[in-house]
Amino acid sequence: VNSLSSFAKVNNSGFIETPYRRVDPDTGKVTDRIDYLTADEEDNYVVAQANARLGDDGAFLDEEVISRFRGENTVIKRERLDYMDVSPKQVVSAATACIPFLENDDSNRALMGANMQRQAVPLMNPESPIVGTGMEHVSAKDSGAAVICKYEGIVEKVEAKQVWVRRVKEIDGQEVKGDLDKYRMQKFIRSNQGTCYNQRPIVSEGDRVVKGEILADGPSMEKGELALGRNVMVGFMTWDGYNYEDAIIMSERLVKDDVYTSIHIEEYESESRDTKLGPEEITRDIPNVGEDALRNLDERGIIRIGAEVKDGDLLVGKVTPKGVTELTAEERLLHAIFGEKAREVRDTSLRVPHGGGGIILDVKVFNREDGDELPP
Repeated sequence: VNSLSSFAKVNNSGFIETPYRRVDPDTGKVTDRIDYLTADEEDNYVVAQANARLGDDGAFLDEEVISRFRGENTVIKRERLDYMDVSPKQVVSAATACIPFLENDDSNRALMGANMQRQAVPLMNPESPIVGTGMEHVSAKDSGAAVICKYEGIVEKVEAKQVWVRRVKEIDGQEVKGDLDKYRMQKFIRSNQGTCYNQRPIVSEGDRVVKGEILADGPSMEKGELALGRNVMVGFMTWDGYNYEDAIIMSERLVKDDVYTSIHIEEYESESRDTKLGPEEITRDIPNVGEDALRNLDERGIIRIGAEVKDGDLLVGKVTPKGVTELTAEERLLHAIFGEKAREVRDTSLRVPHGGGGIILDVKVFNREDGDELPP
């Protein structure tokens, strides 16, 4: 997976640019002017490392500075420097920049760690890391998953699904109250990966907030910081051979207390179509299905919200017309008793697939008669 490095951007021509601090050619001091250069433009300049020692006035303290010229690292006199890197992080991606003490890690392990961070699923109760790199807040805020305050103001009301902020402006030394902004939270939405997308307010009534402040955490966030996991006690030791070959022994408490529990949302569909033998019907009246299996279906034959289902349980009761076939022994018996052929339908109900048990979160019904656009 290729990622842009930290601070990099793509210019109008489609080339990747990265920022550098300009060194004043007359004074030799590092200025606050930032220039974005492409890789071929950078070849024309001598670039000092971001951690080179500087004085309060921006002058290099060392006579010779570790620098880079045309991809080669070398030691160059400070008078010959043109630019300086803005940060040691700018050579790595945002994911790699979240690894503490990266410079002491083996390169293969750092690569594995960076890729594994991307694969983390959002936990029910995440914790931000105790030891961070400073990128956690930036990554969380720029992810687009948090709710960001648009105007300075005071929080008037907080609910699980929305937050109200009264705009406040200072005019001639006096506070003037303005419009009331409402920020909606997204609750328990299914992501494309099947994980749970949920936003939680982190502000309280009466809090003063500024523009750009985080009002609500998104998935894998805690108090406005990236939180991919939990801070648990880990022991590096042998334990009766149970952790042989990279095996891990885990406390039962981690399971009982839902320390690493994540919510996954799956979507299942059932369609009722017109067939050559007649229309399919969504119904509670399904042949050869006992009342116990129908207990969670409503009068329409659709599962109720909040029901707990296991593998093989009915989600939508549906029957499809059967062609004229030879009667089974059971149907012959019914025919002998009632003097008529049993209803010629077969059970095509939607059931929970293997390994798909859980709790029903929502049910949506679409119908052409209600004006919904459906495929033919």
